[in-house]
Amino acid sequence: MKAVQVVGYGDVDQLQGVDIPKPSPKAGEVLIKVRACAINNTEIWMREGAYGAREKSGWRPEGVQFPRIPGSDITGEVVELGYGVDQGMMGRHVVLFPFTSSGPERKEHLSDDMSFIGSEYDGGYAEYVSWPADLCFDMPIDDFVESAVFSVSGLTAWHMNEQLHIRSGETIVVTGASGGVGSLNIQIAANVFGANVFAIVGDLKNEQELKALGATEVFSYRSETLADDIIAANGGPVDAVLDVVGDALFDVSLNILKKGGKFCISGSAGGQTTHLDFRTLYLKHIAMYGSVLGTRYEFAEMLRSIAEGKLKPVIDRTFPLEEAREAQAYFKQSGKFGKIVLIPNT
Repeated sequence: MKAVQVVGYGDVDQLQGVDIPKPSPKAGEVLIKVRACAINNTEIWMREGAYGAREKSGWRPEGVQFPRIPGSDITGEVVELGYGVDQGMMGRHVVLFPFTSSGPERKEHLSDDMSFIGSEYDGGYAEYVSWPADLCFDMPIDDFVESAVFSVSGLTAWHMNEQLHIRSGETIVVTGASGGVGSLNIQIAANVFGANVFAIVGDLKNEQELKALGATEVFSYRSETLADDIIAANGGPVDAVLDVVGDALFDVSLNILKKGGKFCISGSAGGQTTHLDFRTLYLKHIAMYGSVLGTRYEFAEMLRSIAEGKLKPVIDRTFPLEEAREAQAYFKQSGKFGKIVLIPNT
């Protein structure tokens, strides 16, 4: 099969096209013919070494074992069954839950042995992938590309919203709102939990599209009066911030929060370290949450909301699998709106 492997830490030249045997499903696994694989920050930061210390980077302390096929947002068709798998799985169109874990139900993401597809396992930058049958869910939309945009970004966004226990009528600020996680944070907060959502982006060219997703106000982070603008629009400080940017908007996020407000971060595209004055936290009684991925229960709830039309795919562009380098380089450019998806020529 054709695949793209990461052969070491570094730039996009570490992505190499190869022709290798397709995997064989083990007991309890299925072989999936990959139809689409969306790109995440996850596989780019893994390649760049951003998750670990020095040369080791991955979801496990030992780092990634190269070569590795990246890709975690995978949809496809089940074409072969491993031993013990129900025959009813054959031919199903599925979306993959992205990690394995021995953690208990609804706490799977907290287990020390959590292992991620595309990092600890070979992933979706390939024509075929093997994965446990019980981690394959029916696609929520009858379209491989559209269903591929939700897995990691959607699960991440859903868990972020759950962390904050959002209530109807609260004002929630979403940073990085034009990206994969950000655009889903808008939809989940507004359309599932009934919040009033303020979106922060760089360029206001997509303001109407963001409002169509559920945002009531859209702001540019380039504004020198951003915090004042948000507080004025809300008639006071906001209830919570869903952040994927990190340092670049950290001060603004804390300034706009009300006393007793909540801040949740998952990702740090705008800087991984920051300066924090602890007095801001305790004088304003701010609760802070770190969040990554989520649980199988949340994944199923997210897929149900997609099937009900509450969450819609937002796709910026597709690339053929052999242009994975170009796709990852494009992913890092500013000004995109929605997800980037790789499509194998199968």
